[in-house]
Amino acid sequence: MLKEAFQDLNRLRQIATAVTRHGFGAYLDSARLPRKEAEALREAAAAAAGGAPAPDRKAAARFRQLLLDLGPTFIKLGQLLSSRPDILPSHWIDELAQLQDSVPPIPLEEVRREIERGLGRPVAELFAWLDDRPLASASIAQVHRARTHGGAEVVVKVQRPGTRERIEADLPLLRHLAWLLEAVVEETGVSTPTGMIEEFEKAIHEELDFGNEARNARAMAEASVDLPFLVIPAVHGDLSSPTVLTLDYVEGRRIDELPAGEGYDPEQVARHVIEAAFRQLFEKGIFHGDPHPGNVLVLPGNRVALLDFGLVGRLTRPMQEALVLLVVAVALRDPATLARLLNKIGVPDQHSPVSDFRADIQAMLDRYVGLKLDEIQATSLLRDLLDLAIQHRIRVPKEYAVLSKAAVTVEGMIRRLYPRMNVLEVGLPYARELLVQRLGLGDAGGAVMKSLLAMQALAQDVPGQLAQILVDVESGKLRVNVHSESLDRIAAAVRTAGLTIFLGIGAGSFTLGAFLLLYQTASRWSGVAWAGVAAMVVASALVGAALATQLAGLPRRKLSVRRFFRGRKPPAE
Repeated sequence: MLKEAFQDLNRLRQIATAVTRHGFGAYLDSARLPRKEAEALREAAAAAAGGAPAPDRKAAARFRQLLLDLGPTFIKLGQLLSSRPDILPSHWIDELAQLQDSVPPIPLEEVRREIERGLGRPVAELFAWLDDRPLASASIAQVHRARTHGGAEVVVKVQRPGTRERIEADLPLLRHLAWLLEAVVEETGVSTPTGMIEEFEKAIHEELDFGNEARNARAMAEASVDLPFLVIPAVHGDLSSPTVLTLDYVEGRRIDELPAGEGYDPEQVARHVIEAAFRQLFEKGIFHGDPHPGNVLVLPGNRVALLDFGLVGRLTRPMQEALVLLVVAVALRDPATLARLLNKIGVPDQHSPVSDFRADIQAMLDRYVGLKLDEIQATSLLRDLLDLAIQHRIRVPKEYAVLSKAAVTVEGMIRRLYPRMNVLEVGLPYARELLVQRLGLGDAGGAVMKSLLAMQALAQDVPGQLAQILVDVESGKLRVNVHSESLDRIAAAVRTAGLTIFLGIGAGSFTLGAFLLLYQTASRWSGVAWAGVAAMVVASALVGAALATQLAGLPRRKLSVRRFFRGRKPPAE
């Protein structure tokens, strides 16, 4: 245990050094850390002060470099944050999306040793050939080409030795730092630092288990059986384990490096990408959570291949239906339906008038009035909607946030490949078709569709709500709660005042009794005198408790994360 404590302290010093070197040292002084941790941070900060960057550098870029310096655990944390536009502002998302998890490769002998450890057999029995040059080398895994004894060309993803141990050692420290951060920063919205670390811990454990990625790949393949233009590499189950994953090798061109004049049709490729994404999403409820250009290949015949299934999102049927209604409401510019849907699919942290939310959505939609569909960027729409939800303290399920980031990535990729392609125009028919099928209708105009959206929401929500109200009335459980923040503050002040008065009366009584006892034994020490001293001690303790009660009721100043995001320094203490 002592060894682990020293290791944690050493790691804390490393983090403090990196934090100060990248210009965030001012925030360390504002955190009320325990004395040992605070001394370690101050020593490391002093040692790193000479390497502070120029003040004109963007905070988001410095934060990205900080995560790179801190190693694989923090890189993965940054990659997770880059998929959560419901947590961070858009310019931070853009910066963190550039995190490239690339490290020097490990020797082939270590790779062979990890394969044998993971699969339980010699490499010679498993593969006829294993390329000594890696296709990719990241902090968690390394990828090599290989050939099976049956002649199949495959890629082998091998977990780097010691990766799990390093990450497991960093996770407790991350949890501790998140707890401290939560104690000294203002509320950033609807997510807390400890909540984000809990989500990250779950995600990193899933990524460390290659069996999870194998299941994702099989699910994506099953969802793509009716898409002949989409290729999903098959998993070789007999050559896979929690630390080794073997898939078919797919050779193609990166979608952002598609050469001109070699038989590829950029428009057709773009349509295939959009059709695959929308059909998988609206028909099967599954989507690729990280469709960056390195994970999308173009094959002969304008076919498309998807790679890397570590992050795959899933939507339940109700979530799919809510998403369809959301897309149609955006296309129809219907703020009332958008406000109602976002309130329904999200979890409001506190009461926020729907009328205010609707007015903000209307103001957002007004910015797009007069624009054609091909002039509207889904990127701006999705981010604006998420920003509005955060402003009104609506906690949007993470699946929608990851989907939003994936949609933004796909749209950016399509616009670079074929700028004239309109993502909404191509994808909207799939959502509309699903909605029409669900309602059993033929062609419907915009006004009719708006009415149907409202009626559909009422038909879904009202019966269940009325049934619950009737049950509560019949059982006598119906209660009307009136909540007022002003009354809560007054009640808290009254409780604090009452406790202080009680402690003050107790302290005064003990003080008076102590003086009487000491006066009676002024000339000698006896049991009575010691009782007087004890009474004075109790009185002092009560006075201290009264002061502590008063201080606890005072407002505590916290750091402003909003200023941090805007690149401002924290206020001087």
